[in-house]
Order: sequence, then structure tokens, then C-alpha cells
Amino acid sequence: MEFLFEGFREGLLRALRADPAVMRAAGVTLQVSFAAILIAALAGLPAGYALAVARFRGRGLAIAVLQTLLGLPTVVIGLLLYGFLSRRGPLGFADLLFTPSAIVAGLVVLALPIVAVFGMTAVASVDARARETAWTLGASPARAAWTVVREARFGMVAAVLAAFGRVASEVGIAMMLGGNIEGYTRTLTTAIALESTRGEFGFGIALGAVLIAVIFATNLLSRWLQRS
Repeated sequence: MEFLFEGFREGLLRALRADPAVMRAAGVTLQVSFAAILIAALAGLPAGYALAVARFRGRGLAIAVLQTLLGLPTVVIGLLLYGFLSRRGPLGFADLLFTPSAIVAGLVVLALPIVAVFGMTAVASVDARARETAWTLGASPARAAWTVVREARFGMVAAVLAAFGRVASEVGIAMMLGGNIEGYTRTLTTAIALESTRGEFGFGIALGAVLIAVIFATNLLSRWLQRS
């Protein structure tokens, strides 16, 4: 047990000293996570809204596909995108494999169904009379939609923040598509996996502490937004 206590002590010291290797990994993690969440939110929230309020042929199938993607193993996402982005793949000409952009692409695939499904649930929970009342008062379709979005805003924000927590803690996609390159594609999770296999428990604990702090801050932000 002594090596565990020593690892925790070293990890705490590294985190408090803002170890450069830890901060570099944290910077890459935040960079790819924010980029992925921005893209996923811009595509997923409108999709969730449309699935909640519109009635069209194939709607049930679209919902079923999104809900199925919620349980898609991340290693499968990484493997599929690896095939697309490798030199022999259809997107190999872009030379994106083992770059932050490749990680972002994989994280978007992971986050998009989360944002869309939970965004759809948030919109569907809004009383249908809200949109009908807006129409009765002469609101345009866009204004009526905005009324619904305002009512569902807390649930939609929670959906985005939940997706952020998911992508920030992802390791399989980052490892397969990023290659764990120091200072370039090494995230907190891939660094933890690497250092743990090397027996560097203190370093791994420091990385884990920073990752937990990032996710904890995200949860605090979510609670603050829901109360405001």
C-alpha cells in the first residue's frame, strides 16, 4: 500500500505545481473537447428540436438510430474513423490521422447523439401549448420556435454539458485517432493510460486529478446555469 500513498503524494504535488506535462495534456484535452462540443451542439440541438416537434416519415427510425448510437462502443467509433482517415481510406488524402482534428472528428461522433437525444427530450418536455399560444398571439414560426427553446434551455444546456463531460473523459478515440503524441495529441486520459503502464502512478494521479477538476467544474457550471 505504500506505493499508493506515495503515488497520491507525488500526484498532488505535481498538480499543485502545475507540472508542464500535465498542463500540456490538459490543454489538448480542453482544445479537442471544446471544438467537438461546439460542432456537436450546432448540429445536435437543431436536430433534437426537429425530432421533438416535427412529424415526418422516417422520424421513428431516425430516433432509433440516434438512441442506438448512444451505446456505440468508443473503440468502434475509433476503428471506423481510423479506416476512413488512414492513407488507404477514402479520406486519407486529407492526412488527418494522428492529429487533433482526427480526435475532434471522433469526439463529434460520440457527442452528437448525446446532444441530439437529450436535447430532443428537453424540447419534448415543454408544454405543447407554449408554441400554440405563441402562434395565437401572431408570432412567426421562428419566434414560436424560440419560445419553445427558451422553455427548454436548461435541459438543452444540461445535454451539452453532459456531452462535454463524456468527451473530456474519453480515451479509446483519442488513443486510436490521435496516437498519443506528446504535446500534440496526448490528452489527459491517454497520458494516464501511458503513465500507468510505465508504473508512474504519481504522474497518473496528477493527470487524473486535473481531469476530475475539469469535469467537476463542468458540473458546477451546469448547476449554476440551471439555477440562473
